[in-house]
Amino acid sequence: MVLTDKQPTAPLQESAAPGAEPRSFGDVVKAYVALTKPRIIELLLITTLPVMFLAAKGLPPLWTAVNTLVFGTLSAGSANALNCYIDRDIDAAMRRTRRRPLARDQVPPGNALVFGVVLGVVSTLGLGLTVNWLAAGLSLAANLFYVLVYSMILKRRTAQNVVWGGIAGCMPVLIGWAGVTGRLDWAPVVLFGVVFFWTPPHTWTLAMRYKEDYAAAKVPMLPVVATERRVVLESIVYTWATVLCSLLLWPLAGTTPLYPAVAAVLGAACLWEVHSLLGRVNAGKTGVDLRPMRFFHWSNAYLALLFLAVAIDSMLV
Repeated sequence: MVLTDKQPTAPLQESAAPGAEPRSFGDVVKAYVALTKPRIIELLLITTLPVMFLAAKGLPPLWTAVNTLVFGTLSAGSANALNCYIDRDIDAAMRRTRRRPLARDQVPPGNALVFGVVLGVVSTLGLGLTVNWLAAGLSLAANLFYVLVYSMILKRRTAQNVVWGGIAGCMPVLIGWAGVTGRLDWAPVVLFGVVFFWTPPHTWTLAMRYKEDYAAAKVPMLPVVATERRVVLESIVYTWATVLCSLLLWPLAGTTPLYPAVAAVLGAACLWEVHSLLGRVNAGKTGVDLRPMRFFHWSNAYLALLFLAVAIDSMLV
C-alpha cells in the first residue's frame, strides 16, 4: 500500500554527526522508522479506513480493520524502504531528501534492502492469514509496482512517472474494500480513480517548489522538463477529472446527500485554488511567487476531508 514518493521529508533529529551511523539503540530505531516514510503511510491510512466503512455500510469488523491497517502499514513501509535503497543516490543529491537515513549513511544499504524485503514478506503473509488473500495479493501487487515499475523504471525515465507510478498509491482503496468484502466492486474503483487523478497535480506542485532539486538529481519530473504554464494547465485537467470522478460515487455507492454535497464543496475549493495558480502564471509570476505549495497543501486537505466524508456518510446509510 504505497503512494509515490512525494511528501516533504521532516528533518531527522541529529544525535550523531552527518555521515555517521547512529550510535545508540534509539538512533538505530529512528533511522529504520524513517526508512518507512511514516508521513506517506499516514496518507495511505486516510484512504484505507474510510473505504472499509463504505464496504461495511457502517463500522467494519474491528479485527479486520486493525489487521488491514497494521499489515498495510508494514507493506507501505516495505515499499518505502526499498524505494530508499533504490533512490539513495538521488536522495543524497536533493536538498529535500538528503537527510534520509541512507543518504546520511545511518543505515547500511544492504540492511535497508533486507529490512524492506522482510517487511514485505511479513505484511503479505499477515494480510493473507488474518484478512484474506485477495487483500494480500493487491497489497503485494502495489508494493511490486511501486518498487519495480515506478522506482526502477518510470521515475528516472519519463515525465509521466507520477501519472502511472501513482497507480500504486491508489491500491489502498481496493485493499480496504477487499479486506471487508473479499471481492471488488465499482465503488472502490471510483475512489481508485479519485486518487489516480489527484496524484499528478498534487505531486507536480510540490515538484514546482523543488524543481532545482529534481533537476540536480536528473529526475525528469514534469516541472523540470516543461514550462510552468504547461504544468499548471495539466494540473487543471487532472483536478477537474478528480472532482468529476469523486461525484460518481453518489449514484454508484448509493450514498446519502451528505457525500455529494461535501464532495462538491471540496471540489469547488480545489478547482478555485488550481485556477488561481493559472491566474498567477498569466500575471507573469514565476518560481516561488507562484506559491504552488498552496495547492499542494490544499490537495492534502481535500483528500483527507473527502475520505472522511465517505466514512461519515457510510454511518448514515
